[in-house]
Amino acid sequence: MAQNNLPIACSLTDTQLQQRRREVLLKAKTSITGVQELEQGFSYQFSRSPERIAQLASLVALEHQCCPFLKFRLTVEPGNGSISLELTGPEGTKAFLTSLFG
Repeated sequence: MAQNNLPIACSLTDTQLQQRRREVLLKAKTSITGVQELEQGFSYQFSRSPERIAQLASLVALEHQCCPFLKFRLTVEPGNGSISLELTGPEGTKAFLTSLFG
């Protein structure tokens, strides 16, 4: 299936999604320090901490399983630089991300 034909939907059940929100998404959401709107999604900036990179990598791995339409780009700048996660996709992705992260 081509990337453009993937549905803009999460494959988790409502119960699974609520659990994911509590266990993974809430941690990510509370550490967001900035958001930049992109043409096809958003770039989220995060506070830097020793465990942040691992948390975001875990988030990418989990979300890729249930939301295959999303494109992920995790950027970790050198030294004490910033951490950002771009989430982009086809039309409808922005609305989906807004419902997910508020």
